[in-house]
Amino acid sequence: MQRLAVAQLFDGANWHHNVEVLLAQGRISQIQAASGQVLAGMLVPGFIDLQVNGGGGALFNTAPTRETLHTMVQAHAQFGTTAMLPTVITDSLNVMQQAATTIADALSQQQAGILGVHFEGPHLSVPKKGVHPQQHIRALTAAELALYQRSDLGCRLLTVAPENVSPEQIQALKASGSHVWLGHSNADAATVQQALQAGANGFTHLYNAMSAFTSRQPGMVGVALTDADSWCGIILDGLHIDAIAAKLALLAKPTGKVVLVTDAMSPVGTTESEFAFFDGIVRREGNKLTNEAGALAGSVLDMASAVRYAVTSLGVALDEALRMASLYPAQALGIEQQYGRLLPGYRADFTLLNGDLEVEGCWISGQVHYLKTKN
Repeated sequence: MQRLAVAQLFDGANWHHNVEVLLAQGRISQIQAASGQVLAGMLVPGFIDLQVNGGGGALFNTAPTRETLHTMVQAHAQFGTTAMLPTVITDSLNVMQQAATTIADALSQQQAGILGVHFEGPHLSVPKKGVHPQQHIRALTAAELALYQRSDLGCRLLTVAPENVSPEQIQALKASGSHVWLGHSNADAATVQQALQAGANGFTHLYNAMSAFTSRQPGMVGVALTDADSWCGIILDGLHIDAIAAKLALLAKPTGKVVLVTDAMSPVGTTESEFAFFDGIVRREGNKLTNEAGALAGSVLDMASAVRYAVTSLGVALDEALRMASLYPAQALGIEQQYGRLLPGYRADFTLLNGDLEVEGCWISGQVHYLKTKN
């Protein structure tokens, strides 16, 4: 039996003070009043990131291996992430199959921090491809469908463009247990609505790489903001969207339907200033990643920074910002009975924050994955 006593604990709904958390077999067994010395800071549910391309100098597309997954998890644990969907962007079928085999192996071995996989592409719109390699953008065939229908991949999230993936195909993907989100799309509002009716239930990095909202052509953005049932991932790095646009999303969407994501690339947790990306180079300037054409190429955002941005730049209440990083992503994946809260029976995935909302420690399944060293 492990014990951890903390000054404050946020269970996903309520704050508790001077409590002791008892852990057994990777889960929380009890939360009770602390009788002795406690750790300073706030123990909060571990962050869940649904879109992680890389970290720690590793990129999942480039090296779809267990070692890459371990490197990514360790890099993001420094910033409070305890569970993630490693993301495969548009690539060859061979790379996608390698990634799927790696994910299945990681899940069978209960590799820390891995929930499943996010295939962001390759069934996207060329006009809204962003930095996705055009040579790999293609229609959905039986080969990809068989890959997406594998039952050993954990939580499966697919980003598709609804003008290139039919409602019938979305229905088939949904029926097989995949979560279908819409993005990298130039579709009109009617096409987007048809995709939602077929079973799609989310939008990947809202505003970015999707048809914009105008008064007579509301586009994907307009549908995303006005659809009450769908989730919207949002990248709060101050670069992908303006703060006013982020505030609009929070005003428009029902509580619980906006989730923080990073779209993180390999430099997260490193001093890496550039990295190879397919046939080109992505360079880092400050917190901005751009390809050789000057287009945004993912981010170096981490979940703790996204939480801080929500609180300090958008005026979001701390408890709500924490839910946007933990409970709401869990609900989007349908795993909220195990993740996103600190309650008896839940996984012992949690993060210790200081008063500046910086990460002091991170635990996955009750095991320490990061502790900040004191100078």
